[in-house]
Amino acid sequence: MQKKLVVGIILGICILSLVIALAVEPGEKPLISGPKYDNAIGLISIEGPITGGDAGGLFEVSAGAESIMEQLREAARDKSLKAVIIRINSPGGTVAASQEIGEEVEKVRKAGKKVVISMGDVAASGGYWIAAKGDKIVANPGTVTGSIGVIMESLNMSDLYNKVGIADQSIKSGAHKDMGSPSRPLTQEEKVILQSMVDDMFNQFVDVVAKGRRMKREDVLKIADGRVFTGRQAKSLGLVDELGNYYDAVRLTAKLAGIKGEPEVVELKPKDPWASFFGKAMLSFGIRDYEGILKAAETRDLPRYMLLWPDLLRR
Repeated sequence: MQKKLVVGIILGICILSLVIALAVEPGEKPLISGPKYDNAIGLISIEGPITGGDAGGLFEVSAGAESIMEQLREAARDKSLKAVIIRINSPGGTVAASQEIGEEVEKVRKAGKKVVISMGDVAASGGYWIAAKGDKIVANPGTVTGSIGVIMESLNMSDLYNKVGIADQSIKSGAHKDMGSPSRPLTQEEKVILQSMVDDMFNQFVDVVAKGRRMKREDVLKIADGRVFTGRQAKSLGLVDELGNYYDAVRLTAKLAGIKGEPEVVELKPKDPWASFFGKAMLSFGIRDYEGILKAAETRDLPRYMLLWPDLLRR
């Protein structure tokens, strides 16, 4: 009886949320390629941990690289869009996913369109990697950003396994095939190997920031120790161009694109509207898919390399 009641409540909340969403967003228009809009600005949202593949499941809040890349490609093709705003509210994510999105941001700019980044609560690590690819960055004074660095996480659970009588029986083709396995500690040689990978990814990150923000590499290195900054601190360091909210970013975008008057802002959405809807519904109840980023990055053979502000794992 209790299970039926819980299921009924959950279904009721979902239906109610759907009705409310349809009621409060009656004017929202899907993006249609062609001359439907004059001097429009495209809006792309990056919400939650950045992962490879498509967006998360129905009840997961994550930024899938494939979905975001497709939106960026559509923005580059659509002649009615004169510029793009990327609204970022993300602590970062996997390295390759952040790189893929960043590369598509560059292609939008090469198509002759201005790209302005609007930072929300958090635009850190992988989120900042993407932000650095834009023409301009607008952050709130209290936005958490920066976190220029790479982290690799690996657990050594061998003592615990011994206590409970679990023995690993991996058969491997080479000495390092199970490198990072929780069943044994890393050897010194393996620590060197993994550190070299982290360093390589870190240097790529520093290069992106130096190029995107037109900063000297040595100046970037001074602040690239993984620390986060407020939006106001980031502006004083040259990591952000202006302080302001989303509407200030719209104003700046219109100015850069030469749009006169009030611009039309058109939201580009994921292909799966239900995933987008249920994700927003979960956000409205304060639920975020922080474990989704771990699931996406984790395999049996590989440790996790992330452009990630780790604080999200403790929330």
